[in-house]
Amino acid sequence: MISARRGSAEASVAATRVLPVAAPFRFADLFAGVGGFHAALSGFGGECAYAVEIDPRAAQVYMQNWGHDPLGDITRDANDEIMAVAAHDILAAGFPCQPFSKSGAQRGMDETRGTVYWNILKIIEAHHPKVIVLENVRNLVGPRHRHEWEVIIETLRAEGYHVSERPAILSPHLLPERLGGRPQVRERVFITATWIPPELRDDPRLEFEPEPVATAGRSIDGWDPTEWSISDFLDDSTVIASCTLTTDEVRWISAWDDFVRILRGRMAGRHLPGHPIWAEAWDDFRYRGRPINWSANAKSLPAFTDSDMPYIDPALPDWKQSHLRRNYDFFLRHHSVIIPWARRVGLFTNAFPASRRKLEWQAQHQRSLWDTVMQLRPSGIRAKAPNYLPALVAITQTSIYGPRRRRLSPRETATLQGLPASFSFEGQTASAIYKQMGNGVNVAAVWYVLRAHVRRDEWLLKHTDEGQRIIKAVLDAPESPDDVLGSHRPASMSQ
Repeated sequence: MISARRGSAEASVAATRVLPVAAPFRFADLFAGVGGFHAALSGFGGECAYAVEIDPRAAQVYMQNWGHDPLGDITRDANDEIMAVAAHDILAAGFPCQPFSKSGAQRGMDETRGTVYWNILKIIEAHHPKVIVLENVRNLVGPRHRHEWEVIIETLRAEGYHVSERPAILSPHLLPERLGGRPQVRERVFITATWIPPELRDDPRLEFEPEPVATAGRSIDGWDPTEWSISDFLDDSTVIASCTLTTDEVRWISAWDDFVRILRGRMAGRHLPGHPIWAEAWDDFRYRGRPINWSANAKSLPAFTDSDMPYIDPALPDWKQSHLRRNYDFFLRHHSVIIPWARRVGLFTNAFPASRRKLEWQAQHQRSLWDTVMQLRPSGIRAKAPNYLPALVAITQTSIYGPRRRRLSPRETATLQGLPASFSFEGQTASAIYKQMGNGVNVAAVWYVLRAHVRRDEWLLKHTDEGQRIIKAVLDAPESPDDVLGSHRPASMSQ
């Protein structure tokens, strides 16, 4: 349920800053988080006219870095009185992703949070900003949300915007470092739109569908993402207690590392299976009618054959039948080494909860689990090749960098989102920072998308004074936001 962080509209009006005329453009920062959009847009020279963030901790970080106290609740603060003092040229909104995310219920606009798009649209209707940049999870353009996607595109076009129906999808790991890219897989959908001046509404160029400003899976400028070096973005001086692995975590990882090494040797260098390895499925086997004795003291070693394959209930979902079939087949071929290993590490004891009896191996040719990037997930231990990191998430799945045998620090996650070393998280707990970074937008992705959009729609933007100022500010700026954000100083330090 969304509730106001601020007490009244009058208090919000009083907190809104009067903007200097010298700014090339003004921007509204909706669902602002700690200010990923702000970092990019102010880096281009813009001034914030209006910011909204309902999480009080994130709003505190926003205030101490950018000097703006965000309004708390768009459903209450986006009213005529507020909007009258918040005219802007660019509107940015990383609107709530939970209604569309695979980790949520995927109820889209049927869920209360999904309806905040209508509050965004209300602001658009009032001001018709020259450029709109919306950001969300990739699943927004998945088959389950086709209706929501079409509604967004159709309503923007109805308001007079030039917008592509094809989604722009970009991840920071596909951006070269010279453009501010980072070794983090974080595919996000961007909807970019330009307001069409009335005198151009019949221009024949508008009859053609505009190209999206980025394409899913396509590297920018031929960048090879396997060239990333994660260690270049790590800083051991920022490690805190929450980065350290517990004794149990080391035990689980080391046990599965032993498994990987044994199977690697047995399979003569071939890939480990790409499907999730469910140890629980192995316990379905019966030898001469008896369950497997998983005790470390057991001496007998069953010799299973095809006739011992467990029965798979055809009423089970297809995906589960497939996983069981693969795990049964894998165990049948390798049980002579799996059983001794499981007994030795105590896999079927209280030392291993069910979620740690699963391994999702996606690490290609890596020889050891400690050479990979890992996440301890409810679905199991997921291991990936150490080329780049999985997306930061707002829940407790912070990546473990195997070569350092620790989790990423909160400061390192901020670096992966493109925020400068000077960015202040004063007063925040580690868990709050992890959440803020998991909910945030990557600065370089915003920087690249806006530049690409301005280049694409320059012919439209140049027909208004505001558009001309946006063109100059964006296209005259450095290629990478890092070149600008290096001079960032938190607003709290300058007061």
